[in-house]
Amino acid sequence: MSKFTKMAMVLSTAMPLVFGTAHSAHAAGGLISIIVNDPANPYWMAEGKIASDEATKLGYKANVSAHKGDTNVESNLVDTAITNHSVALILDPANASGSIGAVRKAIAAHIPVFLINAEINQSGLAKAQLVSNNAQGAAVGAQEWVKRVGEKGNYAELLGSPSDNNAATRSNGYETVLSQYTDLHKVASQVGNWDRTQGHDKMQSMLQAHPDIVGVISGNDEMALGAIAALKEAGKLGNVKVGGFDGTPDAVAAVKSGELQYTVMQPVAIFSRKAIDQADQFLKTGKTGVTAEKQLFDCVIIDKTNVAKYTAPFTLSD
Repeated sequence: MSKFTKMAMVLSTAMPLVFGTAHSAHAAGGLISIIVNDPANPYWMAEGKIASDEATKLGYKANVSAHKGDTNVESNLVDTAITNHSVALILDPANASGSIGAVRKAIAAHIPVFLINAEINQSGLAKAQLVSNNAQGAAVGAQEWVKRVGEKGNYAELLGSPSDNNAATRSNGYETVLSQYTDLHKVASQVGNWDRTQGHDKMQSMLQAHPDIVGVISGNDEMALGAIAALKEAGKLGNVKVGGFDGTPDAVAAVKSGELQYTVMQPVAIFSRKAIDQADQFLKTGKTGVTAEKQLFDCVIIDKTNVAKYTAPFTLSD
């Protein structure tokens, strides 16, 4: 069992409701509620843990919970945050449009909201939206993919959840780069919903229909790792190159072993900490300390040339 799996188990069993009292501006302490997607995915698990650790370091209580992409669960968790008198809410939204109601509900209860990792389709509600620069990450990822795969051949794409704007942003970023190569042809694309098992199953389906593909470009690491498993089962991994996105520990290990060509690392450690820091600043002064609501954080490529530097990618310093 990996240390990240153990950590996810600890988080899932150590998330009791933590009761606190509301605090006015200029007062420190109280409960910060942190709602992530699914701690079973090491990326989201790290997101919650890093934010929780930073909140604790600054003198707050922290409660981490997960909506697993379900807006009804998300709404109920926001209700719990309100009932528990949270002083701030850190939220990785379940749905770009469907989460707006939950954000509004928290704001109506005078709880400032700070969004991380994913956006909502409305500005002016959250105090801050801190996300990876997915367009930049997709562009550098696609450029790296071409270096590995080459400039001609048939390829397939695995897409993330349609309800998450990041999925479309990454796919469009890939297309902008790859469409410049007229001898590269996308012959298949399927939605894998950010999930490893779905990535595996969708890869099997695409491979059966298109056995001649030379590469797979994936919207995240979990789907990429699922695709790698399917390719290994079919005895085709040596002929098909796969690229990922996130920089998860499993993906870094796969880059090191040569099974994954590269991963685009999202700076989750940085924006998870900064969301807490900005919440703290807002609670104490009434201001976040930054001028823009939406803040983009650039991604970096991890490949065989630099993978030794990223043995613990989610704990990189600012």
